[in-house]
Amino acid sequence: MLAKASLSHTCSPEENSMKQSEIFRENAENCAHLAESAANEPTFLRYKRMEAAWLALANEQDWLDGEVSPAPLSVARNGNTSNAGKAASDPAE
Repeated sequence: MLAKASLSHTCSPEENSMKQSEIFRENAENCAHLAESAANEPTFLRYKRMEAAWLALANEQDWLDGEVSPAPLSVARNGNTSNAGKAASDPAE
């Protein structure tokens, strides 16, 4: 007969005071380690996507917690700057 694993976990004081974003970054690190030992390319890529998702969550949580300021509006998602702030008749263009 299989013994049931105990689901109760006692958190240490360090874990109780750990920021949510730090937990997310630990999860990302775990995914990176799993990717290193992946048996094949699809598994490696899956773990790398999971790592990127955890890091994105950590960054978002830092923003929600007021740890970092939001990105400037002139920076597009792909990193290119926007011309939204320039006048349409700007002769420098």
